[in-house]
Amino acid sequence: MAKKRPQTKAKPQITDGEIPVVGAREPCPCGSGRRYKACHGRAAAHAVTELVHRPFEGLAGECDWVALRELVPAATAELTLKDGLPEGVPSVTLATVLPMAWPALRRDDGSILLGLQNDTASGDISRDLADTLVRALEAEPGTPVQGRRAPAEGPRLQDLLVADAPFEPVVHSGFEFWVPDAENAAPDVAASLERANAAAIPTAKLSGVDAAYWCETPEKNHLRWVMPHPEEQLLDALARLHAAGRSSLGEGTRLVGSFRAHGLTVPVWDLPSGMSAEDVEKPAAEFAERLAAALATAEPLTPDERRARGGLTNRQVTLS
Repeated sequence: MAKKRPQTKAKPQITDGEIPVVGAREPCPCGSGRRYKACHGRAAAHAVTELVHRPFEGLAGECDWVALRELVPAATAELTLKDGLPEGVPSVTLATVLPMAWPALRRDDGSILLGLQNDTASGDISRDLADTLVRALEAEPGTPVQGRRAPAEGPRLQDLLVADAPFEPVVHSGFEFWVPDAENAAPDVAASLERANAAAIPTAKLSGVDAAYWCETPEKNHLRWVMPHPEEQLLDALARLHAAGRSSLGEGTRLVGSFRAHGLTVPVWDLPSGMSAEDVEKPAAEFAERLAAALATAEPLTPDERRARGGLTNRQVTLS
């Protein structure tokens, strides 16, 4: 007589949202019989590695977020949380760079510094920063927060921050904002500050136009201006102005190309070494008016404008 096979109970169905993360080579908790990395782990891995081209889209001051991430050495900006500040957290401040390249720091008084210019483990900077912020809110005062890969289902900055709250970067001449009392800092801290300050390029934010940053280098100065316009439309407009001889910011200045960073375009001008941030305020405001008119033009580019556009495109560098 053939033996009866033991009856097995049907496993309860698990929805995708309930499947926990396990080791890549372990059986998938969904019951498929396959390893996790070949089943639901594949989608999870894709979710955390897929590149988000505009990670700061939807946040107030997107252009300034990009500038602080890629262009500005020392700056801070206060952040406004949707749920308000938890008890014991007097403030949350975005900072370009933190000591030891920490992703975040919960200071002794409970306030939080969130570092922006850090390597991220996934393809979504917004998700990585949000994960760091959540962990900083739970950290003990006086401790840094270490980096890690954010969970694929974790929140993004857009989920945690008030989208239309003012985003007002403050550019600093050095990194004294790292410590509450820089003048009386310990010798090792003072030495670290001195090294960081020596490496920082003098930078200033223009007040008359949005997201434009002047910087000083030994040979010449520059203006780097993060713009929100669609790239193709912006390049057409810049080409029209360049072909007409109206793309400069005054005598001795020159539009030399652009960066591409986090889905936005950043035109760059060379400036004479003696031209300060204050000197470029009025020419930049006048250029903004010329650019607005060029952006509103719908006619096809002329041969000269197409050549100018090709030159600008050839001098474009992708930062991220």
